[in-house]
Amino acid sequence: MLIQQGVSWDEYEELLEMGSLRISYDDGTLQIMTVSQKHEKYSTLIERIVDLISLRLRIKILFYGSATMRKKLKQKGVEPDACFYVRNATQVGTKEEIDFNTDPPPDVVVEIDLHHDSISKFPIYAAFGVPEFWRYDRETLTIFHLREGQYEPSPASLSLPFLTSHVLTEFLGRIAKEDQYDILLAFEQRLKTQSR
Repeated sequence: MLIQQGVSWDEYEELLEMGSLRISYDDGTLQIMTVSQKHEKYSTLIERIVDLISLRLRIKILFYGSATMRKKLKQKGVEPDACFYVRNATQVGTKEEIDFNTDPPPDVVVEIDLHHDSISKFPIYAAFGVPEFWRYDRETLTIFHLREGQYEPSPASLSLPFLTSHVLTEFLGRIAKEDQYDILLAFEQRLKTQSR
């Protein structure tokens, strides 16, 4: 991870044009991160678990991956490892481009902290008004809710209340011994038993 101070908004936007890096910007402070295959394995599994919930339980969830979120007036920009809309899914509907000056932020953003610490991004996501932040640190997935401008740990998701930190941690912990397919089959079985 590279951290650079005193970077202008224009320089930040030029770097975004280059692609293939995860960049966050907070009022002149730039963080540049690269992502590994292991990192992508975790973020992809989270997206696939949420996608399975969406299809199995018929909940509209729209995925925007690591789409760049930026607001020039606030001098904030960030690229989460994953993000999705649940409560505001109907509002963003079929939009290909989200304008974070007028459209709602994602209901959930996800950060996988294998090689860097995303806690420094809390003020950025709070400035966007993202209501829920999921952070996985190799051992535990912690769910945070935005309350009065600060993120506080919570045992369960706001958008998907039956999804808890404990359950997500359990299934992410299987990556070392099981492949994604087997993990998803096990998660699907859990959904079946819960929906009875």
